[in-house]
Amino acid sequence: MTENIEVFTQSSIRIKTRHGVIYVDPFQMRDEPHDADYIFITHDHSDHFSNEDIKKVRKNSTILVVPEKIGKLANVLVHDQDRLIVVKPGIYKEIDGLEFETIPAYNNIKPYHPKSAGFVGYVFRVDHKRIYVAGDTSLTKDAQKVKCDIALVPIGGTYTMDAKKAAELVNILRPEVAIPTHYGSIVGKKSDAEKFKSLVNSHIKVEIKMQY
Repeated sequence: MTENIEVFTQSSIRIKTRHGVIYVDPFQMRDEPHDADYIFITHDHSDHFSNEDIKKVRKNSTILVVPEKIGKLANVLVHDQDRLIVVKPGIYKEIDGLEFETIPAYNNIKPYHPKSAGFVGYVFRVDHKRIYVAGDTSLTKDAQKVKCDIALVPIGGTYTMDAKKAAELVNILRPEVAIPTHYGSIVGKKSDAEKFKSLVNSHIKVEIKMQY
């Protein structure tokens, strides 16, 4: 089920689907594959919205999806303005057969990701599965409402949930598979993934996929 999902540094994710190759927040990419059919950005912080890394994975036909706040900044990253799509939290959209929803991503108390900024996570509908990429979020009421089969959640703490809170969210959502992200480099330790895994209910499979 998750063999086509890869996790790189921080929250850099690649998902290969029948609709094409999806990237979410490409960051510190070691290669330049130029294979992205879609690039989805969750918010404007430099470890998620990296011009350098978008250029490494994009091609002429790539569709770039960004939150409303960074629409103008993203103009220079597409070859055709029709391939830039601006979104708000809480919407459903379909692009060339790829269905997705945007989920509000924010901190409850911490100041780094205010709800008013309009940052997002995404739920992709792929091969009859719902894949939730949470973005930088805390354990919020909006996150707890998500329906998903696969959940990629941040665990590094400081700017997002820590391993304990992320496990709490996953136990509420009850996906088939949970994959930790956003740890081991800028924030969090590599060992946080094992802590997260130990706190997730045993009927939920945890896959640790961070490559570097």
